[in-house]
Amino acid sequence: MVATKIPKPAPGDSTSIAAQYARAKARKDAEDTKVDSIFKSQGYEKPKPKNPVEKLNDRKRERFDREWSWTVGFFFWLLSLHAAGIYFFTKGFLLTRLVLDEKSSCENPPIALSTTFKGAGTHKAGCWHPKTFDRAVVIIIDALRYDFTVPYKQDGALNSEPAQAFHNALPFMYETAIKQPHNAFLLPFIADPPTTTLQRLKGLTTGTLPTFIDAGSNFAGTAIEEDNMLMQLRDAGKRIVHLGDDTWTALFPGYFEANISRAYDSFNVHDLHTVDTGVIEHIFPLLAPEGRDSWDVMIAHCLGVDHAGHRYGPNHFAMTAKLQQMDVMLRDVVKALDKNTLLVVMGDHGMDPKGDHGGESDDEVQAALWMYSNKGIFGRTDPAFVTPPTTAKIRPVDQIDLVPTLSLLLGVPIPFNSIGKPIEEAFAGKEGNAWENLAGAVRVAAAGTQRYQSAYYVARGINESTINTSEGTPHALWVAAGNSVGSGVRTDQVWKDIYYSYLSFQVETLRLFRDLWARFDVTSMALGIAILIMGVMCLLLYANEMAEESLAREDPELEKKERELELDSILKGEVPVYEDDQVSRSAAMAALMGSLSGAIAGAGSASILWAYIEEASMLDMAIAGAATGSGLAVLLSKLRAALPFSNPLPTSVWSWMALVFVISQSIGFASNSFTIWEDSQLLFFISTFGLAAAISSVRIEGKAERALGTYHSIAFVALGWLASFSKLCREEQMPYCRSTYYASATSSTSAPWQLLIPFLIAVGLPSIVKSYFASSRSYEGFAPVWIGWVFRSGIVLSAIFWILDAADDGDWFPRLNGLLKTIRVPIAQLVFAVAIGAGSTVFTYAPPCVSISQTARATSNSSMIDSKGTTVTILGYANAHGSRYLLLVVNVLLAVLMVQKPMGGGAIALMSWQILSLLEILDLNELTASPIGPAVLALLGSFHFFKTGHQATLSSIQWESAFIALYNVKYPWSPLLIALNTYGAQILAAAAVPAVVLWKQQPKKRGLLKNVAAAIAWHLAYYAVIELATTMWAGHLRRHLMLYRIFSPKFMTASMALFVVDIIGIFVPLIGFRLNNLSVAEVFGWPLS
Repeated sequence: MVATKIPKPAPGDSTSIAAQYARAKARKDAEDTKVDSIFKSQGYEKPKPKNPVEKLNDRKRERFDREWSWTVGFFFWLLSLHAAGIYFFTKGFLLTRLVLDEKSSCENPPIALSTTFKGAGTHKAGCWHPKTFDRAVVIIIDALRYDFTVPYKQDGALNSEPAQAFHNALPFMYETAIKQPHNAFLLPFIADPPTTTLQRLKGLTTGTLPTFIDAGSNFAGTAIEEDNMLMQLRDAGKRIVHLGDDTWTALFPGYFEANISRAYDSFNVHDLHTVDTGVIEHIFPLLAPEGRDSWDVMIAHCLGVDHAGHRYGPNHFAMTAKLQQMDVMLRDVVKALDKNTLLVVMGDHGMDPKGDHGGESDDEVQAALWMYSNKGIFGRTDPAFVTPPTTAKIRPVDQIDLVPTLSLLLGVPIPFNSIGKPIEEAFAGKEGNAWENLAGAVRVAAAGTQRYQSAYYVARGINESTINTSEGTPHALWVAAGNSVGSGVRTDQVWKDIYYSYLSFQVETLRLFRDLWARFDVTSMALGIAILIMGVMCLLLYANEMAEESLAREDPELEKKERELELDSILKGEVPVYEDDQVSRSAAMAALMGSLSGAIAGAGSASILWAYIEEASMLDMAIAGAATGSGLAVLLSKLRAALPFSNPLPTSVWSWMALVFVISQSIGFASNSFTIWEDSQLLFFISTFGLAAAISSVRIEGKAERALGTYHSIAFVALGWLASFSKLCREEQMPYCRSTYYASATSSTSAPWQLLIPFLIAVGLPSIVKSYFASSRSYEGFAPVWIGWVFRSGIVLSAIFWILDAADDGDWFPRLNGLLKTIRVPIAQLVFAVAIGAGSTVFTYAPPCVSISQTARATSNSSMIDSKGTTVTILGYANAHGSRYLLLVVNVLLAVLMVQKPMGGGAIALMSWQILSLLEILDLNELTASPIGPAVLALLGSFHFFKTGHQATLSSIQWESAFIALYNVKYPWSPLLIALNTYGAQILAAAAVPAVVLWKQQPKKRGLLKNVAAAIAWHLAYYAVIELATTMWAGHLRRHLMLYRIFSPKFMTASMALFVVDIIGIFVPLIGFRLNNLSVAEVFGWPLS
């Protein structure tokens, strides 16, 4: 290193400024030289100082990051506000039953016994009624619908249709009831909705009605702690064995004999055999003479019939095979029974025509019940009743009736909360005239119901005198039944009158509980609605303010002068100060302060209310306070900013159209017929927009643009009508609807011709996407590789997956069934790895879809000319933002296509084409800043929800999608796959929202963040308004006959859709826009602020 000479002070002036400067500069140069030598010795180059343009871009990026962060904060708050509103409404709306802690005991019957017997009040002889059996075998054939058990013969009159696969495959129960009426009887067994297994098992063991709020925990059951039949059996010293469905172990932990019980996974609907094979393997050793001493009650729960329905539908040869397997098993079980063992066979629910369940349609609630005993004690009070009913509408029994029936037959107390009645055939005697036995059974069961009823009224604070039924007050019915007992000689006729008197009380009390089982918490419902209203208002005010803030006239000369001033300030050493966006910042700050103050006030109020309201929860009050406080704070801040300067009403025809679409749909949800046919209404709205766009496009000045706008408008409408061919009809639409989503209305598998759809998508869809890129010269950069090769390959793999799935379902290669699943699951995993893993990486680091070249002479495609006269051509410059962002939409599209069945994949492909045409329509008609674009995207998402094989019903959920990329249930991945399958259309639409703003936008377009935030807000506003409407109508119609069949499922579907779009809106559009903006700015620089 060369030594640096430091000058000495000038003579006579040792402190001259020049000398001091020279010495300081020399020292600085020496330090720099030393630093340079260190960098070079380590193999690095010293970082070069940034030029003014780079410094200016850094400042703009910092400002962008701050504004983006405030925007994300606002939408996170909005998600929490929606969650709070839905929580409080659901808390008051979805009925919950007050569980009483009381428990029945053997020594204390609810009423003095009408007849005495030796050992009464003991488990050995019978607690409240003479015991009939020492042991019981209870076999649940999951989803055993009643018509699976009765013979079917095509006779041209009543049965005009050909026999289906489930007909006549399980004849043993019907034949036995006919040939041995004293040994067996077969009856329709009616389930109370919701018809999910967990809720049905609770009803079958407690004797109580289920509540809708339990439906969400169908796959994560919690232990039953209230009094139930298994608890009574365990307290009586009975040893209980369980085989099959592991839901029982979740509901009754520690109840079953550990060494001989066997539980199996219940959720793998693709597995038809493991559970049933396990049950059959272990049940017969326990029934053998040497195994009987190890148990007293055996519960065997088979799942093959249910899984066959979910996977294939009831009209499939797999259903025939499973029913025949059950038939053989039951014949063998009967042979192994002794006289002291009761056999009960039942379905916990039925299934709809395509094999699903969860709702309250007739097919879903009509199960079968068959009882058998070698003792020959069963009878009928009418000889005509020997023949089992031909349909489930004739002489049905409620499933809750099983609890008192089994309890009395096994000599244990009826659980305290039971409201069922004993089944007549089990107590009528061989001749059907054992009226004393019947009356004694129904009287003690009725007394238990009356005892529970009184305790429930006291706990709820209900005045019993205000409760009436069609036959009078429960108290009057109970008094009348008691008077029928009398004190004189009791003949058979007297016992018969007693029986029917108490039976009348039971029937009316059950009807009462079905109407008034639990009270709606109107206060909680109103609070939830109020919070949702605040959310909608905040969204609309925020979107309008963002849209107005983003308006800026494009003036190239003005922009050039502004940029020169910014650079001058940097050159002078002045740091430009950019004021942060106040719209998102003020909203987020108001939400934060309002939440804190509201939560403190709410928690404080709870501590005061505890003295007066026992159910006041500090957590609930804090959440309520935070939600209302933050909502009011944001609302007030936005109103202060908006009222003096802006018009809250729409200002264009297109804005009015968006408003009319949303309001019309919201009002329509008050009608059950509108809700049932919602997909048709959505198609009308979409077609109306397309027609309006065509009319508007005709008025475009440029000939080419006019033709293009008209073409895209017509294509948009035509694609919607083509997608409408895909239908999954709900029960209420019959017979005016024909399902095309599956092979038939009674199938859950695709038709052979539908397997061609994924291959057609693989051939056509990438080319269609390419054509939209090419129209703006944007098929450059990484686009050809990703769209032409990776995207197409992913769709081909998806098509292969569905071919293998169909081969497995159709048993094309019986020897390869296990291998087919082993192959197809990794294929699905590979597609997700490409779409989510590799796709996210590529989108994060890929440059814009542009191509830059230089030519010596100017050409017609030149974008700029440098000082030397060289032409710099940038292909894709005019769509730098939109083309690159569309790569993210393609990744989401590939993931959604993977989880859709072939027909649903076709609908999603058509939807993606519609989205691309919509982008062109909005650009050509200069509507990129209008609410109509995000609103139509939401309409498309809602419309294609129905076209992908879904309805606003629990039974339409495609549970098998949980196993597309998995061998077994794994949390949280299995629920996420189901959500992606169910709400794939809404997810794709939400992901495409920024493209509405970014399509055909140049790199340095100003105000893009505000425009994107406004578009996301408008898009969310659609779902928020729909959720608010379904919430209000469900609350208003809470006593409507169709509440739980139509209005409540629609409310729940809308709630989940809002949650999904809220979450996707943050993690896909907002994060995607940030990454997209950073990439474009890195190449072209940041726009003016």
